[in-house]
Amino acid sequence: MAKRTAGYTSHGISKIAALAAFLPEFDHFSRIGLLKPKPDAVIGWGLKPTSVKARQFAKRHTLPYIALEDGFLRSLGLGVEGYQPHSMVIDHVGIYYDASRPCDLENWLNSATFNPDELALARRCIQQLQHYRLSKYNHAADYILAKPGARVLVVDQTAGDASIYYGGASAKSFDQMLEKALSNHPDTDILVKVHPDVIAGKKQGHLANAHAHPRCHIISEDINPWALFDQVDTVYVVTSQLGFEALLAGKQVHCFGLPFYAGWGLTLDQLSCHRRHRQRSLEEVFAAAYLRYSRYANPYTGKAATLEETIALIADQKRQQERLRGRWLACGFSSWKRRFIGHFLGPAASVEYQKGLPKMLPSKQTEPNPNQPRLLLWSSRINDDFKARHREHLAHLWRMEDGFIRSVGLGVDLTQPLSLVIDSQGIYYDPSQPSDLETLLNQTEFSEDLLARAAHLRERLVALKLSKYNVPGQDAIDLPPDRHIILVPGQVESDASIASGSPEVRTNSALLRAVRDAHPAAFIVYKAHPDVISGARIGALDNHANRLYDLDASHIDISVLLERVDSVHTMSSLTGFEALLRHREVCTYGLPFYAGWGLTQDAMHCPRRRRTLSLDALVAGTLVLYPNYVDPRSRQLCNAETVISLLEQARAQQPSLTWKQRLYRCYRNLLIGSH
Repeated sequence: MAKRTAGYTSHGISKIAALAAFLPEFDHFSRIGLLKPKPDAVIGWGLKPTSVKARQFAKRHTLPYIALEDGFLRSLGLGVEGYQPHSMVIDHVGIYYDASRPCDLENWLNSATFNPDELALARRCIQQLQHYRLSKYNHAADYILAKPGARVLVVDQTAGDASIYYGGASAKSFDQMLEKALSNHPDTDILVKVHPDVIAGKKQGHLANAHAHPRCHIISEDINPWALFDQVDTVYVVTSQLGFEALLAGKQVHCFGLPFYAGWGLTLDQLSCHRRHRQRSLEEVFAAAYLRYSRYANPYTGKAATLEETIALIADQKRQQERLRGRWLACGFSSWKRRFIGHFLGPAASVEYQKGLPKMLPSKQTEPNPNQPRLLLWSSRINDDFKARHREHLAHLWRMEDGFIRSVGLGVDLTQPLSLVIDSQGIYYDPSQPSDLETLLNQTEFSEDLLARAAHLRERLVALKLSKYNVPGQDAIDLPPDRHIILVPGQVESDASIASGSPEVRTNSALLRAVRDAHPAAFIVYKAHPDVISGARIGALDNHANRLYDLDASHIDISVLLERVDSVHTMSSLTGFEALLRHREVCTYGLPFYAGWGLTQDAMHCPRRRRTLSLDALVAGTLVLYPNYVDPRSRQLCNAETVISLLEQARAQQPSLTWKQRLYRCYRNLLIGSH
């Protein structure tokens, strides 16, 4: 196929390479002044002044002009804060906010037929947007707004918003809207949502003086629109997209301009558009706008995405952000960890660093104090001595630890993680007390869409042969076909997961003895932990244990082993969880996080784990809901699916240790040897 080129002018896209995911029909983009030969089409940003040159060029050269705009579900944060769009609308005729002429969206709504599958997908996505309370931007806090008696919302917009003029409205439309709301609802207070930039003096609005009316309450906070919808029955807009989101929330909507969703019988309209001559259901308008008109891409992987994948990603970002919103005091972190832990706390967190532990820990409180920072420590620092000195404060500490899908390379080699867990109760590997993961697994009602995501995650991890560290290994192994094959993964014996979670079998040698005693005829494969092989940690076998296994597979890729063995016997290794993903039998001699849920054969029992889980529910809690994920390039929160794609890309490049990592490994091993 011949190369297709799209010309563009400067139109607000900071990374033109991102266009490839949204416009796969073109394989080359170049500024129109540099194009030789003539392009196949010209693209520009909607009706902004920066697109004038592009539109003129297209007209002069009789080329198609394609208008781009941010999609209706754009991102977690604002574009001015560095958040690339997750969605764009692509229009070959006009643009959705210009009611003076047709556009692709309007034409579809006038003439298109929507099949049952498309409408079912629309209903499913609407339900997900409702459930996760998503809007165009999703950085604002979601909290209860205490304005009793206010059942009507009036929405202001910033002066100069192109959708006002092109939507057939003006500044007077806002005054008319407020007057109508007051007269239609004489016995209720009115919430007036004013843009925060207007209150801050950065931009002009239209309703900033509404506070002079005794029944009007100005809402200037940057708040999630769904928190406003919770309180009202009726919403008044001019052309704001918030009006369509109010329809998704089941509210009655009055329009004083002509946004894309007006004129189809869903809203009470002050203006009319003679071209819009059909009645449409909410699902049909949604299908046209969010499924056909919008295109989606993952800005971190650069790959095209679906609407459901985009909802999942932004919902995960928002959940991680809101959970950790507020002030933090991070204590005792190395300079290397300080480079990235703030990214995992998210954009709504403010972090202060302190070398040692504070002299005074936060006092015990029944209710959280938003003015008092939460104390964050790396989990291994909370040892027995720390617990003895600060016993009364332990319930109020937050612990941080590596996640389950971590990196390509070892943490001891200073490979930056893509996932960390941040736990308010304990830590997942310590069964002596509850953890946030254990609580999630005990209490969460896993929705169908979440279980479907977990199943897909599990299948993808297995197909891609991904694990925690993804250290490359050999893939050739010869195993007997007629014997029961047991894999025994070695662990770092000084690891806290053994000290707290495997009190009876505490060493790799003891584990091998227990397995051999229980299965004298089995073919036992032993794989040492990568940190032990690298020389960083303790866990070598004694001389007797070296005779208890049949094959040393320490240099074999773990995913290759898990595909070939019949069962895995472990103290508390994450390998047991990875074996469950592949439907292998797993026997635990300690109490790892995945034991006690009816999926493993366990030597120990935890009375707190009182629920039988499906494998996909375990995966959903462990890989989707519990960890925080960060894209290392943008330093923004992401999700498990994104990290899997990033690891796939990184592993394909086969990265080797940098000279700094090699130097650090030599220094570290010398220190270990000196002790």
